[in-house]
Amino acid sequence: MALMLLLAIYFLLPIYFLIVAATKPQGDLAATNGLTFSHFNLFENLRVLFTRSDGIFGKWIVNTVIYAVFGAVVGTLISALCGYALAKFQFRGREFLFSVILGGVLVPTTALALPLFLLFSATGIVNTYFAVFLPSIVSPFGVYLARIFANAAVPQELLESARLDGAGEFRTFFSVAFKLMTPSLVTIFLFQFVAIWNNFFLPMVMLQKESLFPITLGLYEWNGQTARAPLLQESVITGSLVSIVPVIILFILLQRFWRTGLAAGSLK
Repeated sequence: MALMLLLAIYFLLPIYFLIVAATKPQGDLAATNGLTFSHFNLFENLRVLFTRSDGIFGKWIVNTVIYAVFGAVVGTLISALCGYALAKFQFRGREFLFSVILGGVLVPTTALALPLFLLFSATGIVNTYFAVFLPSIVSPFGVYLARIFANAAVPQELLESARLDGAGEFRTFFSVAFKLMTPSLVTIFLFQFVAIWNNFFLPMVMLQKESLFPITLGLYEWNGQTARAPLLQESVITGSLVSIVPVIILFILLQRFWRTGLAAGSLK
């Protein structure tokens, strides 16, 4: 318990610093202790953040939500379909295909950025929403988890009963397997959502228009300008605090399904 307490402090300390720094006026960031509160200026910092550069930060939030929500939903569905097929259908080359997918888990995303850029540049979709969205819906790790969960949570007898009742394969999946896999799919969704929400390198390679930036890239651009515009520092800190709030809320809302999915995976 002592070790867990130390680890909790270690992981929560940056968040605490972020909360404290976001409540300070610009002048107090360097003039006061970084871990103690001073003049409460959070609401003014938020006003400046959302009005700076004609409200571009709000646009970045919308972009990030589009990338993360739609990417996670579509990516989870694709992972569920692929994992279910690999778990419940017998076909030639199944294990080899699964081995290739496992190999994809080991490939770092940074190694794929340049090939993806060249491919998307040839097809003319660089600097568009699709340049970030399309790579986000492919998750080898999600397919791996979906196969494990499908093997554990979907009895073959239920599938055979549905087929005997005349249900097609897609209806069997969405009516039977999908519902049984729901806790695990929430786990996959959370992994996908957080990965896309925090994605930085891919948008940096693919996007040049500031209006298409996600929060991570937008704050990075602002942080690079603090040397000549020091007032941006407070907006970067306040924006960082705002950027973690949706992720925290999502984890709180879905933690029951997340714990169930992780427990099922560990037992099976």
